[in-house]
Amino acid sequence: MTDSLAQGHLSPWQRTAAGAGLLGADGRIAATVFAEMSALAQRTGAINLGQGFPDEDGPAVVLEAAIDAIRSGMNQYPPGTGMPVLREAIARHQRHWYGIEVDPEQEVLVTAGATEALAATVLAFVEPGDEVVTFEPYYDAYAALIARAGGVHRTVPLRFPEWRPDHDELRAAVTDRTRLIIVNDPHNPTGAVLDDATAELLVELAERHDALLVTDEVYEHLRFDGPHRPIAGRPGAGSRTISISSGGKTFSTTGWKIGWVTARPELVTAVLAVKQYLSYVNGAPFQPAIATGLDLPDAVFTAAAASLGRRAELLSAGLEAAGFVVSRPRAGYFVVADAGPLGFDDAEELCRRLPELAGVVGIPVSAFVRPEHRHEVARLVRFAFCKREDVLREASARLAALGAA
Repeated sequence: MTDSLAQGHLSPWQRTAAGAGLLGADGRIAATVFAEMSALAQRTGAINLGQGFPDEDGPAVVLEAAIDAIRSGMNQYPPGTGMPVLREAIARHQRHWYGIEVDPEQEVLVTAGATEALAATVLAFVEPGDEVVTFEPYYDAYAALIARAGGVHRTVPLRFPEWRPDHDELRAAVTDRTRLIIVNDPHNPTGAVLDDATAELLVELAERHDALLVTDEVYEHLRFDGPHRPIAGRPGAGSRTISISSGGKTFSTTGWKIGWVTARPELVTAVLAVKQYLSYVNGAPFQPAIATGLDLPDAVFTAAAASLGRRAELLSAGLEAAGFVVSRPRAGYFVVADAGPLGFDDAEELCRRLPELAGVVGIPVSAFVRPEHRHEVARLVRFAFCKREDVLREASARLAALGAA
């Protein structure tokens, strides 16, 4: 054990790793389960349904726009807040889809993906001891960022299979010590979407306790059962909401890392003050390409969501046929399944054995909760369905071997 650990003191990087549950007792950082499972898939030849990246490219017109931008010489630093063509497209997008008016000059900031937007936001507003509330399970970056800022992470459980928060638990979690409430809608890893009653309660609690609402909406166009409704568009929410999204999931360009923030000018300025010393700027030729994507006809967006909805159903049915109990997702890239009926009570161990047992890789949901809560999701596995349908059929056939064993 290191001296700093023995004395109960963590360096900033250790605190960040500890927040994400990746700090060992010896003070060394552990590999993420995502890296571990992807390496396992590569080593064994298993189908990788662990990490959430598509295996097909997005719209050709978006890809061609990036190529054209590179060829036209758009390869140097873009403006610090993002290229005007993209900021204007983001403003049009918010108006068109949600009726939300934002000023592209003062209320839009382009970032290196949604994760940088989240990092800059947390670092801009959270002081040591401030509390940040999230739902749990949660995107693992939240815990790491809160810890790095010196904040206190408070969670409200979402429970399998409905993934609905208990409103009394939510009220208890949000107090006058709460600085940010981070809301991931549609939700990763569960595929759940925020119901109106919970959204209204979140706005009410944020106003009562003078907290900011930070929304992670990267799956906004990948909802299968109806249109997304952002919190920023709800009565009383606009002035205290920092909305975050990106083009990676919508256009199957996760490697481009083009994200954005929309909020009132003072909030955008605060986020920019941090963001400009993280990446400074990024993705010059990809910014006009994402702008092209945001201006595509509505049918492109609805077709993408419908396609993912079919894939979600295909994999869900395959998992059920194999003997899992499945929580049907309503959006996003992932489906969560309970392996208990198959006799597996430890999803972490099952995921390490799945390549051998079925030639498939998944991620234990325990990777998305605090260590003290892992027992509550011990049997749950997250599988990605953002893959080609032939890949999902083959994965389903392989998983059937579990039920036959």
